[in-house]
Amino acid sequence: MITSKRVSWILLTMAIVTIIVARPRLAQTAASKSSSSNGASGAVRWSVQVDKVNPGDVEIEPAFRVAIYENLVDELVKTNRFQQVFRDSDRTTSAVPNLLILKTTVQKYAAGSETRREVTTVSGATKLMVRSQLCTRGGEVILERMVVGNVRFLGSNLRATHNLARNVAKTIKQSALPEPSL
Repeated sequence: MITSKRVSWILLTMAIVTIIVARPRLAQTAASKSSSSNGASGAVRWSVQVDKVNPGDVEIEPAFRVAIYENLVDELVKTNRFQQVFRDSDRTTSAVPNLLILKTTVQKYAAGSETRREVTTVSGATKLMVRSQLCTRGGEVILERMVVGNVRFLGSNLRATHNLARNVAKTIKQSALPEPSL
């Protein structure tokens, strides 16, 4: 019993030391990858302002519009693609150079049922489709994509908004944007 406790403590100590030693190397690797993916450290990057979600001609609950908006802001911050991510109501954007505006319009919405998803995997999916546009202040469309978000199996209906925002952010991150002007 005593030897097994000693062995456990020794293994735990070795694991902790290994993690401490490896952690700075992982941080350096992650930093070098992020600097190489975003270009040179002195490169000028775009900033983005996320406009409120336009429901278009689709009947969609206000909670879904707000959830899409909030998830878009969160997911765009996570991409590290933009120098800054602004909300629609932010008044400081007038002084920000190189600003893009993300406009999101709901094209399709199919309300699902959490109960049906739990019972069967065939029905009950919540589906969202939006048109996302990145525009300049002058209204020139830089990027336009139709993006889908859904929840098919387990999860709340609002999970579709998270999946949608993640897909929009992924699409923007993988797209080639023109270089901002100095």
